Amino acid sequence: MRKLILLAGLLSLLLLPAAGQTLSYRPGEKVNYVVHYGAINGGEAILEIVSDTSFGKELWHAKMDAKTTGMADVLFRVRDIYEAYINPETELPVRSIRNIAEGRYKRYNVVLFDHASRQDSAILTSDLTGVHITQQGIHDILSCFYWFRNHILPDMGNVKKGDMIGIMTWFTDELYPIRMKYIGIEDVKTRAGKIRCYKFNPVTETGRLFKTEEDVSFWFSADKNFLPVKIRFDIFVGAFMVEVVSYEGLLYPLEIKKK
Repeated sequence: MRKLILLAGLLSLLLLPAAGQTLSYRPGEKVNYVVHYGAINGGEAILEIVSDTSFGKELWHAKMDAKTTGMADVLFRVRDIYEAYINPETELPVRSIRNIAEGRYKRYNVVLFDHASRQDSAILTSDLTGVHITQQGIHDILSCFYWFRNHILPDMGNVKKGDMIGIMTWFTDELYPIRMKYIGIEDVKTRAGKIRCYKFNPVTETGRLFKTEEDVSFWFSADKNFLPVKIRFDIFVGAFMVEVVSYEGLLYPLEIKKK
């Protein structure tokens, strides 16, 4: 449950591409989301990316900050922060931070990513579980979505309905493969307006929360921003949404459909 909520909160829901490639975002982009169950608001999230100097390098710092509000905050308080420091030349993470507080459960984890020391693998060092050797090109949960916006979505002309796109990430201190199934183009209502979007379903595990593998949906704007504008979770007790309410610093005007 935590993985899927934060995948959406993420944000899910996102960094510099190869030289010459058109960017879908820039440092200074900031997006505000509301989490709601029907007409009842239960939380909010902020996704932003800024320029930062760390480890003696110019990096891009992505951050997702999510929290419960209102009655949800009284019943089950959540304060989750995810951060990624990304090398703009390779689009790969240098450092990731997971700082979560969900009810009585708390977890703080820092992971360092070494993509240069070995040609055939990456070295990850976690402050909780030590050193791990993984495949080259591995992402963390934030950098993978920025990469997705720059390398997959601009090439949607070559993606067919039903195609599956896979990205290997390191999440909750373990390997976490993300598989996104392309569903098609839809016009989506959000609190920021109606937006034409590409819809994807990340493959979910059936059982305790989900009935099928397609009970989570992501919508990315079908313009040059490829902004994550809405996420829907269909669980046994109903459906809840994460949707954009405001934004700033987009590289292109967000295309809102006129009524």
